[in-house]
Amino acid sequence: MAKKPKKKCCVSKPKCKRCPLRMMREGRLPDGYTVKKRKLVKVDKKSKSSKKKLAAA
Repeated sequence: MAKKPKKKCCVSKPKCKRCPLRMMREGRLPDGYTVKKRKLVKVDKKSKSSKKKLAAA
C-alpha cells in the first residue's frame, strides 16, 4: 500500500515524499481527494446549487 498524504503541506523547500502538493502534481493522490490552500480535502461528489435553484427558493 502506498503512503497516505499528509493533511497539510509543511511548506519546506525540498518537498517531502508525502506532501499533498507534490502528490497532486505527480498524480498520486487517492481518488476523492484534492488540495486547496495547501490542505488535503475530500471532493464532494454532490451537485452544486445553481443560480436558478437559489432564485427559485
